[in-house]
Amino acid sequence: MPSAIRMDMAERLSDLRGRGRAPIRARWPAGARLALSFVLNIEEGAERNILDGDPAAEHLNADMLCDPWREARNLVMESHYEYGSRVGLWRILDLFRARSLPLTAFAVGQALARMPEIAPALMADGHEVAAHGWRWIDYRAVPPEIEAEHIRRTVATIRQQTGQAPVGWYTGRVSANTRRLVLEHGGFLYDSDAYNDDTPYFVQHPGGAHLILPYCFDTNDMRFASSPGFDTGQAWVDHLVDTFDLLWREGERAPRMMSVGLHCRLAGKPARLRALQRFLDHVARHQGVWIARRDAIARHWLTQEDR
Repeated sequence: MPSAIRMDMAERLSDLRGRGRAPIRARWPAGARLALSFVLNIEEGAERNILDGDPAAEHLNADMLCDPWREARNLVMESHYEYGSRVGLWRILDLFRARSLPLTAFAVGQALARMPEIAPALMADGHEVAAHGWRWIDYRAVPPEIEAEHIRRTVATIRQQTGQAPVGWYTGRVSANTRRLVLEHGGFLYDSDAYNDDTPYFVQHPGGAHLILPYCFDTNDMRFASSPGFDTGQAWVDHLVDTFDLLWREGERAPRMMSVGLHCRLAGKPARLRALQRFLDHVARHQGVWIARRDAIARHWLTQEDR
C-alpha cells in the first residue's frame, strides 16, 4: 500500500476517534460556557453561471429547488441570488449592528470583487472577513495548481479590500488537496472545513499543529433550501434553541462551540430574520455565552494548553 494511502487512513482513524472522553483543558474567556459564532456566507455573484465559463447554471442553496441547467443561464436562480446582495445582506448587517454583535463573513473572492461595497461595510461594523474560496463552486475536480491560484486570488482580493489578509479559511465543497494547499499558502490561524466536533481542535502536519474551528450544517439556514429541511422560521428557532440549550448545559464541565450559518439570500428574508431575532432574544437571557468572531475564538484557543 502506498505511504500516502497509509497516511490518509491514519488521519481518518484519528478523526474518527477525536478526543473521546479525554478532558479538555482549555477554557473560554471569563469562564464562559459556550462560544457562539455567527457566520454570514457572502457568495452572491460567484455561484455557477455559464457567463463565467461554467458548464451549468447554479442550482443549490436558494428558495428555488431545481436541477442544474446545462449550457443555459437560469435567470430565475440568478434573481434568487441577487436578493441576497441587494437586500438580504444589508438587513442582516442592520440586525447585528443594532445589537452590537460580531460575526464572521465567509467571503468568496469573486463576490467581493463584483460588489466592492460589501467588504468596507463589514469592516466598518467590526466583523471578520474570512476567505471562502475564489468561486462558490465544487472544488472536488479542480486541479491543485488552479485551486492554489484561487487561494492566492482570494487572499489578495480580501487584503486589497480590507487592508489585511484573512486569517480564516473555509472552502465548503473541498477537494482532497484543499487543506494541504491552505497550509502551503500559509498565514491562516484556522480553517473551518470540518463538521466533526463541538469544540475546536488541532490537526498535526509536518509544520506543526493547525487549528480547526468546526462548522455546522444542521443549525445552518441552508436547510431552508433542502428537502427535508426547515419549512418555517419557527422550526429553525426550535432547532437553534435546542442546540444552544444542550451545549450551554454541557459547557458547565467542558467548553463548547456553536456555529450558526447564515446566507444573505436565505436568512435575509423577512420571516427568517424575524426567527433569528427570536433566537438572539433567547441567547440574551443566558449568562456565560461568548458571542465572538471566529478569529477571536482561534486566537484565544491558541493560548490554551489543549494540543
